[in-house]
Amino acid sequence: MWHQWRPYVPVATRRRRAEKALARSKKKGEPLSPVVLAGRTIAITFWGKSWCRNLERYSDFSNRLPRGRSYVRNGAVLDLQIASGEVAARVMGTRLYTVKITVSKVPRARWSALCKDCAGGIDSLVELLQGRFAKGVMERLCCEGTGLFPSPQEITFECSCPDWASMCKHVSATLYGVGARLDAQPELLFRLRKVHETDLIATAGKALPATGKIPEAGKVLEEGRLGEIFGIEMASPAAASAKSSHKAAKAGDARPRAGKHTTPPRKAVAKSKKKKRGRES
Repeated sequence: MWHQWRPYVPVATRRRRAEKALARSKKKGEPLSPVVLAGRTIAITFWGKSWCRNLERYSDFSNRLPRGRSYVRNGAVLDLQIASGEVAARVMGTRLYTVKITVSKVPRARWSALCKDCAGGIDSLVELLQGRFAKGVMERLCCEGTGLFPSPQEITFECSCPDWASMCKHVSATLYGVGARLDAQPELLFRLRKVHETDLIATAGKALPATGKIPEAGKVLEEGRLGEIFGIEMASPAAASAKSSHKAAKAGDARPRAGKHTTPPRKAVAKSKKKKRGRES
């Protein structure tokens, strides 16, 4: 029996089916997270683009990736969930298919080497997630085989469709969908690879020696300037000292001095007079 190809489904038809499927899921209260692109471009940030480039440089994926790009651009990825070491998706084709992709954890030795090589090159978590760091750090993170992005050997996948190919278009669309999702949530890449992004900046500054030297006068921020920066009024040391002395003097005046007459409270005077009248009577 000859293999029979499923009939081609036009893009417009797939879109209508996708819209109906989304409407049904919404009515049931199912939390879906579809991949929605603003235009034809799948990814626009450093992390999203780097993910897609990593996929495209492997010949294992080259023959199936174009169909996946078409699917994700046409809104076929109705749901995409990225968790620790796993991606789950629902993609509309001839019908709605379920995709599961497993990505292995970054080997400990590789991750340690990455953190060591990037130490000092990434100043903050914001800078890291926005992809704003030196070109050398970017190249190190994206390095094939030793960087953060997975190789084909570190990715396994399955789809509920009947396609016999090792990677079907629904899996391909899901992989591109990950790139689109990383544009808005780059931290998901670290969750997927089971590592912590803070490790890349944890060693920053550790190599700086603690000399104990007093900084030069030109490098010390003036108090007036400090007040301008933080929007607070800074008192001068002389004024602060005078204010402290005034408070101490005021507190001292409130205490009774030795040898001075102090007026007793009214209740004590009344009580004393009552006792005196009792003795006289």
